[in-house]
Amino acid sequence: MNSFRFLGCLILLGLLWNCSPKDVDPFATIKPDETRFTKVTLVEKLNEPMELEVLDNGDVLFIERAGLLKLYEAATGETTVVGELDVYIEGEDGLLGLAKDPNFNQNHWIYLYYAPNDYSPDVNRLSRFDFVENRLDLSSEKILLEIPVFRGCCHSGGSIEFDANGLLFLSTGDDTTPFESDNYNPIDERQDRPANVDAQKTSGNTNDLRGAIIRIKPEADGSYSIPEGNLFLPGTPNTRPEIYVMGNRNPYRISIDQHTGNLFWGEVGPDASVDSARRGPKGHDEINLATKAGFYGWPYFVGNNKPYWKYDFETQESLFEFDPAAPVNTSPNTTGLEQLPPAQPALIWYPYDESVEFPMLSTGGRNAMAGPVYHREDYENSSIRFPGYYNDKLFIYDWMRNWIFTVSLTENFEYDTMERFMPSTVFDKPVDMQFAKDGSLYVLEYGTYWRAQNDDSGLYRIEFAPGNREPLAKASANQRTGAAPLDVTFSAEGSMDFDPEDRLTYTWDFGDGSPSSNSPNPSHTFENPGIYPVTLTVTDLEGEKASTSLEIRVGNERPQVFIEWAGNTSFYFEGEPVDYSVQVVDREDGEIDSEAIDFSIDYIAGGFDLIQAGHQEEQVSVGENFITQAGCKACHAIANESVGPTYQEVSAKYKGQSNAKEYLIDKIRNGGGGVWGGERIMPGHTHLPEEQVGQMVDFILALEDPDYGKVNWPLEGEFSPEQSDNPEGYYLVQASYTDQGANGIDPLRGNVQLTLRHPDVKAVAADQFENTAKANANGLNFVRFTQRNSWIAFDQIDLRGIRQVEILVNPAGIEGRLEIRLGSPTGPRIGISEVLLQGDRRGYFTEVIPLKKSDETADLYFVLKTDSGISIWNTFNLDRIQFLK
Repeated sequence: MNSFRFLGCLILLGLLWNCSPKDVDPFATIKPDETRFTKVTLVEKLNEPMELEVLDNGDVLFIERAGLLKLYEAATGETTVVGELDVYIEGEDGLLGLAKDPNFNQNHWIYLYYAPNDYSPDVNRLSRFDFVENRLDLSSEKILLEIPVFRGCCHSGGSIEFDANGLLFLSTGDDTTPFESDNYNPIDERQDRPANVDAQKTSGNTNDLRGAIIRIKPEADGSYSIPEGNLFLPGTPNTRPEIYVMGNRNPYRISIDQHTGNLFWGEVGPDASVDSARRGPKGHDEINLATKAGFYGWPYFVGNNKPYWKYDFETQESLFEFDPAAPVNTSPNTTGLEQLPPAQPALIWYPYDESVEFPMLSTGGRNAMAGPVYHREDYENSSIRFPGYYNDKLFIYDWMRNWIFTVSLTENFEYDTMERFMPSTVFDKPVDMQFAKDGSLYVLEYGTYWRAQNDDSGLYRIEFAPGNREPLAKASANQRTGAAPLDVTFSAEGSMDFDPEDRLTYTWDFGDGSPSSNSPNPSHTFENPGIYPVTLTVTDLEGEKASTSLEIRVGNERPQVFIEWAGNTSFYFEGEPVDYSVQVVDREDGEIDSEAIDFSIDYIAGGFDLIQAGHQEEQVSVGENFITQAGCKACHAIANESVGPTYQEVSAKYKGQSNAKEYLIDKIRNGGGGVWGGERIMPGHTHLPEEQVGQMVDFILALEDPDYGKVNWPLEGEFSPEQSDNPEGYYLVQASYTDQGANGIDPLRGNVQLTLRHPDVKAVAADQFENTAKANANGLNFVRFTQRNSWIAFDQIDLRGIRQVEILVNPAGIEGRLEIRLGSPTGPRIGISEVLLQGDRRGYFTEVIPLKKSDETADLYFVLKTDSGISIWNTFNLDRIQFLK
């Protein structure tokens, strides 16, 4: 009897596992293995990303601290800038918070919290904007709230969330400095002290919106009302009715449980590393939970209401410990009530060293943040939504420790248990996370270094797979066009299976009737002219298949275009003439008509990184590149119908008009409507430089008038770069030829480019980085070297005629040398600096490094060699590198 029961259980379990995930959740109570989660990279190398919003169509809006609103489009995988605010970015300010309206699909409203630049008095601002046709309309701004702040250091908060009732929650920091109080609680009441040394003026003040989480009801006209249940009733003297919870130091990321209305937030705590008998407890970070309005302790308590001492900074006396049951604010700097509500303890708290209560949180730096609470039934019945095992669990994360935990609560919303989520997966300073409509988890990662454009920052999606996962097929070829016979080498590199125990088999169908190949990387000869669809199919052990195709065109070989350039091919030197000539060879066309060769030399004022040199199939249009980067294609296509008129329509409308360029530049920069009928208004783009807009207009006008603005450069001659004091400018030299087609194959274009940059190069423009970071501080963008032997590298630098480099450097406490090596960080050394140290010098200084003669074009490495210790306080900073003859 028992054996039959056991067999029945096995059969039932097998049935469950073979059912569609839409029918049953085999992981409702069983913890899934980490291998069932896949972290998918969407976009990387962001510049200080802050918050995100996943839209119902799978697109993702996210913000960067320097003021950019960006859109990741799921259908194309492209990321574009769709809005920009002029923000103050010193300290911890900037563009900090983002939320979409609960009725976004109908009203297209988003909310941003930011520090406006050049605004007096200094405030941080909560505003509503229209986001229409994938573009932020700056002119639509409705300012809901402005919070006066002290522009300095530190703690700005800035997270925005909505609850299920349409109430908006906004977190604000205490706007104080930790350094004046020895990293304990800042309660310095002396009147001659700076404005940001007493948190009793802000987070301990019932009449101040700093150091709080406010809760308001946005109204349709751009105002707001006060909902019931906030901490103070409207009209209560010396209070702000917007306050929901107060007593926060830096509530950096908040979340709302949409089922219960519970508010969660991570509280970034003070830095003191030891308990003090005179001041109070060491620093703790907190995860907090508010089921109703309340006071959460700062600057009088930390953690589970560990009390600080009332400390007299004048006499250096410790007067008494604060009482969490009856806290009082007697500071002369407060404008609020003296008697404060009872202090509420944290849900979870932990110091730098090991936590007695929560040892699983490890040790080290701290930066607690609160993520969402997962409810499986809230999401589509998709194949990738998280399983029921995570139902009702809170996701928390730490920006410094790079972990994510899930927390289970009791029925009374008290702490129960927690466990690490995806412990083997690398998270590089997660800064925000949100579940999408399909139940996948989107994670925004800031990257390794603070105030830096990190290469390891990015936007990622975490998907769950309950059963066997479909493999991924990727195919590539070393060439896709050419004359017959054509030898092609194929590669399945990038194909993979997400199930670690699985193994793939490969099948290549070459589309020409020949036998298929089972090699992952076969070679094949196409004997006759024709167009051949080549298909790769990968199959896992369970029989799941995935396919991808590419097209091979045989019968016409792409033209070969050459630019013989007598000068350096990496840099231009002002006033130094260079001899050049252009040649074209085409196998099928034979003798080439020189009139059919396009050759141009264009000066581009900025945006070197927008142009990718070396394309063989297409000629780069500078103007179109700028259009793409500006996000204009969200509303205007070149030929296909879109929200606004096509660029071809615009080109045709203004063809031959003498003032067309000036008119269109003004229209693009300042916006307008009515020209094309309808009620749509194009927002202005005043943030775009006029010269850049001019190049965009040149591209548009040339669509219907190929001769517009065309400069006929001779195919052989001398070129002299003009003098320029703009180190961001560069020359784009291009030659192209389109052949006549052959053997039924369409014409092909051959193209060659040179990008000649100014010899004064920013270090942050390097192509490769190892243990270095692109840092932003004091208005400068520079590279910070963070370890011994760390390096940056520039790809394929032509060293002909380069005899020395001049660097602008700030060793900042480091004593070391900078080596210059070819090919790799350990390749041949062609230059080494003198010992670099700060000494009596202040800030940045220049140093010249002689180079050994070399005519190579190679990757150039700048490697730091030092015996000094490197830390967050002692860094080696490199600003510019000038290549000299």
